[in-house]
Amino acid sequence: MYRSIFRIEQMDCPSEESLIKLKLADNPEVKRLEFDLPGRQLIVYHQNANCHSIEQSLAELTLGEKRVLTEPANDPDGIPSSSSQKKVLWLVLVINGVFFLIELVMGFVVHSMGLLADSLDMLADAFVYGLSLLAVGGTLQRKKTVATLAGYAQLSLACLGMLEVLRRFVFAGQMADPGTMMLVSFFALLANGYCLYLLKGEKKEGEAHIQASYIFTSNDVIINLGVILAGLSIWFTGYNLPDLIIGTIIFIIVLRGAFRILRLG
Repeated sequence: MYRSIFRIEQMDCPSEESLIKLKLADNPEVKRLEFDLPGRQLIVYHQNANCHSIEQSLAELTLGEKRVLTEPANDPDGIPSSSSQKKVLWLVLVINGVFFLIELVMGFVVHSMGLLADSLDMLADAFVYGLSLLAVGGTLQRKKTVATLAGYAQLSLACLGMLEVLRRFVFAGQMADPGTMMLVSFFALLANGYCLYLLKGEKKEGEAHIQASYIFTSNDVIINLGVILAGLSIWFTGYNLPDLIIGTIIFIIVLRGAFRILRLG
């Protein structure tokens, strides 16, 4: 048994972790994967000293991979699944799904691209958690099919969102309501804060997927703060440009994740 340590420059949230798991799932050489998202490090336990096929698969994801070392290792012990961790991840999934609908509806009502984009980010989060939970025990082909459908859905919605941003920029669409925009984002911030609280309790166990989910939700908090800041800017300046800017940034983040998912096909 051998283990190879890889530095993955662009691995910083569960979406990249899920992509790597799916990409390496059909490689018979791979025996176990360990993820360190804060350190952007992947440890692969594999059967033979030659890990060329693993390197090639990682290179296809274009996440900035670099093999640090390969060394002999003992056969790793499996990690038992935790029902409490699954419950937490399901709860986080439901919260993301609910706030996707809330922000989607309110985004249309108050003409806010920031809220619409944040709702899509919530949906992307739900796709990631759903991919990890719903496809457990399924075949590799089933997992890749789910991932591909999720990727195309994200890509289509994000492209429509970018076109709408462009239309509003060129034709000066209706002004977003900054008060409602900030209020909805504040509640989304509270929801993500609660998710962080739940994940922090499970994070003490130190398992990679919980740590990854914690980081992912932390990023969501930053996005919520960005939407609130955009609302404040509209409130004080009377210009709608901050809403279009934050919407564009979030749509780009979602597009980036969609393209990564589609590389699995």
